[in-house]
Order: sequence, then C-alpha cells, then structure tokens
Amino acid sequence: MKKKISLTFVLILSMATGQAKADYVFGIPTNLGATVNSSSIDGEPSISADGLSLYFVSINRSGGLGSGDIWVTTRATVSDPWGEPENLGPAVNSSAWDGEPSISSDGLSLYFGSQRAGGYGGADLWITTRATVSDPWGQAVNLGPTINTPVDDVDVCISADGLSLYIDSFREGGYGSSDIWVSKRETLSDPWSEPINLGPTINTNGESAPSISADGLVLFFSDFFGSRPGGYGDSDIWMATRANVSDPWGEPMNLGPAINTSAIDAHPNISADGSTLYFSSTGADLWQLSIEPVVDLNSDGIVDSADMCIIVDHWGTDDSLCDIGPMPWGDGVVDVEDLIVLAEHLFEEIPPAEPVE
Repeated sequence: MKKKISLTFVLILSMATGQAKADYVFGIPTNLGATVNSSSIDGEPSISADGLSLYFVSINRSGGLGSGDIWVTTRATVSDPWGEPENLGPAVNSSAWDGEPSISSDGLSLYFGSQRAGGYGGADLWITTRATVSDPWGQAVNLGPTINTPVDDVDVCISADGLSLYIDSFREGGYGSSDIWVSKRETLSDPWSEPINLGPTINTNGESAPSISADGLVLFFSDFFGSRPGGYGDSDIWMATRANVSDPWGEPMNLGPAINTSAIDAHPNISADGSTLYFSSTGADLWQLSIEPVVDLNSDGIVDSADMCIIVDHWGTDDSLCDIGPMPWGDGVVDVEDLIVLAEHLFEEIPPAEPVE
C-alpha cells in the first residue's frame, strides 16, 4: 500500500489561455541521516540528474580545506543509502569559503560560489569541469565579469539544457538586497549574456538559492531574510510556475508550515524527474521530501482502468486532473506522458490525503 501523504496542494496558475491547475502532493520531510549530516553545518544540496550523487556544503567539517567546502555523497542506485561523503579536493575547494554547488545534467560541470582570491567581488561564481564522470575535477575557473560583479554573486543553478544560469546577486538594479537573475547563452560554447532580473513577481526584499526544474516550468527559491509576506520563519522555501518557458513567472507560493519551520529553511534543489526536493533546514542539516502526482483520479482509493478511462476521455486537453506527467505538475496537455505516469501506479491503493487547513 502506498505510503500516506500528509500534504495536498492545488496550485492555480494564471495563464494567457485561461486558468490551469496542477494537482500533486508533497510528502513528509525526512532528514538525510547521520552519514550525510554531521555535527557541522551541512546544506546547499545539488542532486545529479541520475540521482546517484549529491553535492553539498559543509562548514568546518573534519577533513575540509577551508571554512566551507563542497563535498559529494554517492549511492549505487536510488534505492540504496547514501555513502560516506568525500571532499572534492583542492582543485575545487580553497582555504576560503566555497559553497552553493550546482551540478550540470551531464555531470561534467560544477558551478559554485567562492570567496577565494582572484575574483571580482566579495563572493564570485566559479566553474570546474571534467572530461568524464569518472575523471577528477579540473582547476576551478572564475565565470568572469559578465556574471560576477564587485558585490556578492553567490547561489547558482544551471538549467538542464545548460543554456540558462540562475544566480542570486547583490548587484545594482534589483528589488531587494539580493535578487534572482538569469543569464543565457545560445549554445554550450557561447559566452554567458548579461544577467536579467526576474522581476518584482519573484524578487522582493531578498531572494536567493534558485533551483529550476528540468522542464523549466517550476522555480524553487528561498527568501533571504524571511520577510516575504506569507512566510513562517527566518527563511522559507517558495515556488513559482509558468505554463511554458517563454511565459512570465506566476505569483510564488509558500510551501507551507509542514515544510517551512520557524527557523531557516532554504536552498531547495529539485531532482531531474521532479519527484524529490532536497533542501537545508534549521540551517544545519540536509533534508528531502517527495513530490507525487495525484493519480487516483476518481478518488475511489485505487488506481485502475477507471482512472485510465478518465485520462482517455480528456485526451488532448489541458485538464489539470489528468495532466500528471511527465513531471508531477504536468506539462499542459493530456497525452501519452500522463498514461505512462498512471501506469507506473496501476493497482496501487491510495489512502485519502489530508487536505491543507
């Protein structure tokens, strides 16, 4: 029997073509455990596309090279436990603070922030690369003055296609102390463009730690000071959505009190398949939670042929009830992707979810 989910969200998006909904549930947050988390401060996760490597930052962890270092823990399969973390070594980590990693979808480029010498400001964004996933990381290189400024340029997230770089920066021209910006390039060999601010819908008094979903339709982020209206603590995790990658971002939604605490909840990072959100909580540990589509379409407690018929009846529409794939939030059309997701849950018994009060 499928594990009971504690929290249900119905997210309503405003789109040029009308109203669309995406129905999915968040699971209960779980701590990644003592192998990954230490007595030091551990956070700022970045999960690889295959789900087998988790990059993160640890502050003053034994075996580190500086005040903050980037580490990686790996596992053989997504069902296996995480292994003992390994420090990425002196090619990546310095004697200064290094953190906020973002691993590319091919696993060959790692973007991160650093306060090391040789940059353009207090903290800059850097990149290290390797020829294959089995090769060691090369010497880190600064991303240059188009991306970096004389002030802090820190959190970073590379898109799945490698053509968009989301950053948070304290540069001029924003709406708060730190804002989320995006830089783009036409091809992987082109230089990065001048970053563009995501605007006042996303940015208020201090937004940080962007994480873009693989389909480019969902943006997770943190509010730096916890001062965004509707929050629960010193820093909360929020999400914004858009109907397609050319549309503007919709109004952000707080993930709610089951996920956000009265302390610091930050640095969200969404898995490539959209099924797991990794994040830092209380500022000291790494956590995760599941994101699952609502697949019991007729709410009769089991996923069966009746639910499949409902999808077929709404084929080719944007009906939110049936738009459950390939990501939990759907893709705007009911098609074979949604049948595939439903088939993965066929004959599962689904206990009723507890609604948000």
